[in-house]
Amino acid sequence: MSGHAAAAAIVLVLAGAMPAAAQGLAMPGRDARTPIEVVARDGIEWRQKERVYIARGNARATQGEVSVFADALAASYRQNDSGPTQIYRLEAAGNVRIVSTTRTAYGNRAVYDVDEGVIVLTGSPRLVTPEQSVTARDSIEYWDRNNMAVARGNAVAVGQGRTLRAEVITAHFTRAASGETKLSRVDAVSNVLITTETETVRGERGVYDLDSGIARLSGGVSITRGENQLTGATAEVNLVTGVSRLVGDGASGVRGLLVPREVQRNAPPGRGG
Repeated sequence: MSGHAAAAAIVLVLAGAMPAAAQGLAMPGRDARTPIEVVARDGIEWRQKERVYIARGNARATQGEVSVFADALAASYRQNDSGPTQIYRLEAAGNVRIVSTTRTAYGNRAVYDVDEGVIVLTGSPRLVTPEQSVTARDSIEYWDRNNMAVARGNAVAVGQGRTLRAEVITAHFTRAASGETKLSRVDAVSNVLITTETETVRGERGVYDLDSGIARLSGGVSITRGENQLTGATAEVNLVTGVSRLVGDGASGVRGLLVPREVQRNAPPGRGG
């Protein structure tokens, strides 16, 4: 079968019977009403016994407004006795890029469980919206139905001039009436660090609401502004107004190290001597 004939067969066969979903980052395969177009430079292989299609060389799979680009793409399907063909797994390997109208994801490998609506990105994974980005060392899981991403291993979320770091970050996205997607809330666990142009906030756990600019942290919290530092058990930090509220645990209370401003460091020396 020629490359063009195989591609035509994929467009027909891979229009699986998955329920239609709202536009998100999901890779092709969920919407039964929209066919998938698969294009590859080096050819498309159909392994009928294994029930898988493999596209190699600058491969691209497109369904609606979502496209997946990779060095190689593999689509596994099941054939029901009483129903149409269903895609249940999509794999992308090498220079992976998943593009929708509102988000772009990058990595070296992506595995999409179509039934669950979950994408797992590995190999320097990155998820980007017009205003924010989430990166991780180990993996990023994107849960399409929940509009949520979980970044694991030295995870970093950047947006609105602020950076949040932690071992595990759960990013919650919302979609405005205009259709624009943005990062609205971040839950962080283990070695949490929030930095802005003027301050640094540390703790073991944290929840950061990007709309309000308020971060709530717990577990050995410290707030540093210049040489000034406050420590406590829990804290609520307004990163917009700069107002912070710390609470102790009853044993150690709240402590502060406040360093006065230096007196006109460049003032001329006084007379005398």
